[in-house]
Amino acid sequence: MQSSFSSLDWIVFVSYFLLLTISSILLSRNKINSSRDFFLTKNGMPMFAVAISILATSQSAATFLGAPEFSYAHDFTFIGFYISALLAVTFVAFVFIPRFYEMKAVTVYELLEIRYGSEAKKYAGVMFLVGRVLASGARLYIGALAISMILFSDIVFLHVAISIFILVTGALAYTYFGGVRSVILSDIIQAVTYIGAGVAVLVFLYYSLESVDIIATLQEHNKLNFYDTSLDGKFSIIGLLSGWLLLNIAAFGLDQDMTQRVLTCKSKNEATKSLILSIIMTIPVVLLFLAIGALLFVFYQESDVVQNFEGEKITIFMYYILNEMPEGLRGLVTVGAIAAALSSTNSVLGAMASVAVEDLYKPYKLQNSSVDELHFVKASRVAVLLFALTLSLMAMVSYYWQQYSDLSLIGFALGVMAFAYTGLLGVYFSAIFTKRGNEQTVLYSLIGGFVTVLALQPYTFGMSIGFSWQIVIGTFVAFCIMQFGKK
Repeated sequence: MQSSFSSLDWIVFVSYFLLLTISSILLSRNKINSSRDFFLTKNGMPMFAVAISILATSQSAATFLGAPEFSYAHDFTFIGFYISALLAVTFVAFVFIPRFYEMKAVTVYELLEIRYGSEAKKYAGVMFLVGRVLASGARLYIGALAISMILFSDIVFLHVAISIFILVTGALAYTYFGGVRSVILSDIIQAVTYIGAGVAVLVFLYYSLESVDIIATLQEHNKLNFYDTSLDGKFSIIGLLSGWLLLNIAAFGLDQDMTQRVLTCKSKNEATKSLILSIIMTIPVVLLFLAIGALLFVFYQESDVVQNFEGEKITIFMYYILNEMPEGLRGLVTVGAIAAALSSTNSVLGAMASVAVEDLYKPYKLQNSSVDELHFVKASRVAVLLFALTLSLMAMVSYYWQQYSDLSLIGFALGVMAFAYTGLLGVYFSAIFTKRGNEQTVLYSLIGGFVTVLALQPYTFGMSIGFSWQIVIGTFVAFCIMQFGKK
């Protein structure tokens, strides 16, 4: 295994962070007069910039490393998830987005306040925050773990903590000073960085296999399947049109992390276009990383690969980075992984702060006293710092929990938002398509959806039900609970 970075790798690494420093200073030079300006700008972000930001936000270090792992082990059927996402954002664009713009919402949970009352908005906001702390803290840990392996050639706690600090500091550089405007524009830099790294790896891999018939090898091993017609496949057509479709509706329409970007557009028409365009642009990006995994299968097909690093199971892409990557390219791929992690971390800090301030703190403060808007701008920045600290601590807890417990924290935490999604889906479907429900049933529905999906996990009662069906059942239970509430 190669040792730590070479001089050329460090030059690439330092150059990237120099770019981050300069761009964060330039992008933060905008006057912010209110918390709305901080979280949504003045609703004047260009549609194309918002689309790229959504693309970058939907990716993470887990996706950067995980997509190649899927095609290496299976085939290209993972792309169906994003076809499902395209259907989902079309639904979101024409059902949810117009309502959010009509009420001039800062967070998506304000719709529940109008429909059911202020407590309903608070319940949804708290559910979002709890889920995000667990899920995004675990994602931050995964990104830091990968960076520690590459930078320091080990995964001792100190080096993982340094990697966490690198990621959080980079995210704060944009989010703290410039708010969502700075985050959206910086996401363009991050997207170009990690896509560029992916293209570089694909080209290098392709030319390293010039003596091999790549297509014939992949066909021989059934690696070129793009759809799954079975009943129990992870990304089967049935699953993509049911559970995964619901999951994507929640992710792009009910999760403040994604929807915050859409709400910065000039109009609902611009917002609609940005959302649909983001998925259209995401599909070739995901195909890029799936192609890397397919080429890695060809590269390693006759090798005895042990995907393990100091007792930690690693993806095949990480194995390739650690063992085969040449100088310079290794540094580029490292900053690509950092860029993917940053684009998801800076966005979640802004999203969590917006819910905490706009849905929880601001109504409480205005109820008890008269406060000017600059107070809430300061409160927004304080919230960003507090959530940065909270996610960092969760990432560090993840390190010890995974190292010393048989329970897979990562597997659970990455699915926590999906657990929260089922309740939100049930509540929102009831709010929009029926006249039933009230504040009390909103709380019961959110809890009911979460508990239902938790009960269907194999580590709870030993049930073995596909994840997409868990989403369907959880949403159905949450929706039914809402129907018990009077108008």
